[in-house]
Amino acid sequence: MTTAGTDVETHARGPVRRAERALAPDLARGGMLLLIALANSAGYFFANAPGLDPAPHGAERPWIVVLFLFVHSRAFPLFAFLFGYGLVQLAARQDAAGASPREVRRILVRRNAWLLAFGAAHGLLLNAGDFLGAYGLVGIAFTLLLLRRSERVYRFVPVLLALELAAALVLSVLVAVRLLSGGLVSAADSAGAQTSPMPSVLAPTFLDGVAARLGEWPAHTATVLPFILFVWIGAWAGRRRILEEPGRHLTLLRRGAVGGLTIGAVGGLPMGLLAAGWLRLDAGTAGLVTVLYNNTGTLGAVGWTCLFGLLAHRIARARAAADAGRADGSGSGPSSATVRGRFVDAVAALGRRSLSGYLVQSVAWVVLTAPFLLDLPRHAPSPTFAAAGSAIAVWGLTVVGAAALERRGNRGPAETLLRRLTYGRR
Repeated sequence: MTTAGTDVETHARGPVRRAERALAPDLARGGMLLLIALANSAGYFFANAPGLDPAPHGAERPWIVVLFLFVHSRAFPLFAFLFGYGLVQLAARQDAAGASPREVRRILVRRNAWLLAFGAAHGLLLNAGDFLGAYGLVGIAFTLLLLRRSERVYRFVPVLLALELAAALVLSVLVAVRLLSGGLVSAADSAGAQTSPMPSVLAPTFLDGVAARLGEWPAHTATVLPFILFVWIGAWAGRRRILEEPGRHLTLLRRGAVGGLTIGAVGGLPMGLLAAGWLRLDAGTAGLVTVLYNNTGTLGAVGWTCLFGLLAHRIARARAAADAGRADGSGSGPSSATVRGRFVDAVAALGRRSLSGYLVQSVAWVVLTAPFLLDLPRHAPSPTFAAAGSAIAVWGLTVVGAAALERRGNRGPAETLLRRLTYGRR
């Protein structure tokens, strides 16, 4: 039947139920939010992207290197992979409920149109570096152009990843050649790491910030639209249920985790050393290092995705063994494993509420960094570590909040609103 507030036909089903969800995608989304918090907090504390201290010193320098190895330009492609994976999951559940392809297409287009609206509100009111609006546009385009395409189209995904790997190798060789042939310069001649300013973060009032974001958000959204390639990779993985059935893909996941994280780290190392002030480069070499860092972000994100899949598989096996032990009376009582299990469940609960968690983070960055509120960047002895500490604290609070909602059987507020707008009163 058709319900008030929606024109979805008879067979279209409502939102996913808790029992239908696999651990790995939710665990990946929950862990992803920590990486995004580390990236975004740095951007807010220094009012630039990717969030660089112009004069790092002491222990700040190695921490900056770590961010470029594993976080900057690695977290947001992971976001895109999981978004594409989720689109395939949503479509598969609708298909299983008997919805026609036309019905599925209408649901996904409606959901992504509302996600675009969420992104516009988020980008204009809180964070010009919003990704929701771009993913809404990408989701609509992907649903209409790629979702129902044959397997022949998806066979290009491994080719795309192979091309990314080849490009990373070529760029690495070019960077090495430049370093050996005069790319290293004195401190006075160094070009430094490239950043993009974020004027809205420094706005003296909230309304001034909104005015600045009126220009910043559309420009940023346009730069994110090519992420449809990352969404495509995530959809390829979703069609093969790689995260939902990690036990069937262990070899792929192990190679992807080791290879992806290694290549991402190696590709980000020169940029990290440059940003930390340990590497002095001329402008041409610095530009080439930036290209290498951005290019290897895709493979670094693949590595994170595979790592979360392996973690979920290991956790599932440990839990199955523990259940078997309790069944035959050989299991032990409460232990550190129980604490770890609860933590894993809490992170997965945040993953099921990733939209709410993402939005809460943006509220926190405004409160903590805005000149008209707490203005921590001006008062903190080390803005670099204040940003990192704030990221971990805010993420930890969202984990606790998500676990509390899980115990009560409640979805996140943003998820509840998006589902209501997508499916109507069902």
